[in-house]
Amino acid sequence: MGSRKRLAEVAERLARTPFHGNTMGLRSNLSVLTDHFPRGPRGDFKRKWCAAFVYHCCIQAGFDIPARHPEPVSCSFAGVLSWIQWAKLPQNRFYFSARNLHFRPRRGDIVVYDRVFDPGPHDHIGVLLSSDKKGLVVAEGNVNDISAVPRRERNRHIRGYIRIPNTYEYPPATQS
Repeated sequence: MGSRKRLAEVAERLARTPFHGNTMGLRSNLSVLTDHFPRGPRGDFKRKWCAAFVYHCCIQAGFDIPARHPEPVSCSFAGVLSWIQWAKLPQNRFYFSARNLHFRPRRGDIVVYDRVFDPGPHDHIGVLLSSDKKGLVVAEGNVNDISAVPRRERNRHIRGYIRIPNTYEYPPATQS
């Protein structure tokens, strides 16, 4: 069974590996992250692998999450949108908006961003390692096509947080 503590440890170690696409004259080493997912029409994850990094970290940390959750989640966990949709499902409810003044992010939470690298919503994701009033330290995949552990300001780019329960099991138990 997974834990957020273990997720943070795995994510930090893997982000510092580092993983990278075809950059700096190096051949990509992303297949270990992207092989969880079937290749679709867009196929190659070029410059869009941050969510695949987070998924791989979750699997390595012991969370039992399918590569693609059934409906109503619209895509695989290789897409940031799927993480939001999954966390907001009625049986889950572990998505917290950055506007929630009562929520305090903790190590091992998943951070979802808007407009960090692309002009649209939910364009980036990472695993929180630490936080203070001014910023966050986050293990991320695909920071300019390389994994990294950047410090990010607490600002309008933070969309929200996903706090997977340490007791999460798939499929979730149904209430009778």
